Amino acid sequence: MKDNKDTELILINVTGVDRPGVTSALTEILGRHNAMILDIGQSTIHHYLSLGILIKTDSKTSGDTLKELLFKASELNLNIRFTPTGVGDYENWVTMQGKSRWIITMLGRRLTADHIAKLTAEVAAEGLNIENIKRLTGRISLKANDNDPHSKTCIEMAVRGNPADRSGLSRRFLEIASSNAVDISFQEDNVFRRTRRLICFDMDSTLIETEVIDELAIRAGVGDQVKAITERAMRGEIDFTESFTERVALLKGLDVNVMQEIAENLPITEGLERMMTVLKRAGYKTAILSGGFTYFGNYLRQRFGFDYVYANELEIDANGKLTGRYVGDVVDGRRKAELLKLLAQVENVNIAQTIAVGDGANDLPMLATAGLGIAFHAKPKVKQTAEQSLSTIGLDGVLYFLGFKDSLMELRK
Repeated sequence: MKDNKDTELILINVTGVDRPGVTSALTEILGRHNAMILDIGQSTIHHYLSLGILIKTDSKTSGDTLKELLFKASELNLNIRFTPTGVGDYENWVTMQGKSRWIITMLGRRLTADHIAKLTAEVAAEGLNIENIKRLTGRISLKANDNDPHSKTCIEMAVRGNPADRSGLSRRFLEIASSNAVDISFQEDNVFRRTRRLICFDMDSTLIETEVIDELAIRAGVGDQVKAITERAMRGEIDFTESFTERVALLKGLDVNVMQEIAENLPITEGLERMMTVLKRAGYKTAILSGGFTYFGNYLRQRFGFDYVYANELEIDANGKLTGRYVGDVVDGRRKAELLKLLAQVENVNIAQTIAVGDGANDLPMLATAGLGIAFHAKPKVKQTAEQSLSTIGLDGVLYFLGFKDSLMELRK
């Protein structure tokens, strides 16, 4: 932009009670006086308007323009303020637009001023500038119970700048989250974040609040033995395939009919139905990639509408009893990551457009492979390894990480 003595840059700030037609009335005046709008932003909080317009005009017409704006604001019972801006300052601001843009999402059962203060202090310390803040969850009634176990609050911040230590900032966000019962997501705001298309879920302790192999083991009378093997695997004494083989062997002789009873009584994770309804309406493809069993994955597929299920198949003999063996390759961590890549190819989406959600160490490969990996109510080691984690609310919290807003995803029939 050329800097000459006739050029004037003026920031116009308008505040007051919002009503239809305010922006139209003010921009009509600017248009009539040939003012160029360089930037514009508007927000409303509890029917109170805050409107900012940066214009380029010249000294010959600026006086009449501002006078008309002042009269119109008075007529509309609005407050208006004019602030001259230097051309050099404007060009420096334009240069800032070339810096990276990030989206920070903070959510929890409830958010306090202290939570936001701690988050924004880290943002400022890293030299990032907050461009806007918006609430993704609905407004909270004053009659609401602060102890409601299903309440949720979420805000999203857009920040601009190049953090000197991105991993360090993510680590500090995790520390804030862990010590304050909130979740914080930190994502680069790029084209892939806005065009996610495929989301893959672990099943046990993610979509459901149990491990189906434990449920089967209890009914087979070997619950403690299976639990002991699981604990050995968690300590790293045996790998997933070895532990899986040992546990399945203990199920030999169990009547296959018990699987139906277990499936019909699975404890479904909070927020699953809402999340799936929104994802399907938004056109996402969904998959279950599980180290559990196909029978239960297919049950969830039929109930909630998943597009794909990949899990382990138990072998059944002619008498309807489990043989203690499985059919095909074990779906372990490596296989989950491979299946994620395969489904991305089948659906013709870039791997950066994929999402993976899981709770265990065997989910880490697919969490690392996906464009967005979310550790869901995971153990500390998994949370520290995954780039994003969700621990304070149900599965519908995933929707906020994707930028969905409550007001846009009401479950209307």
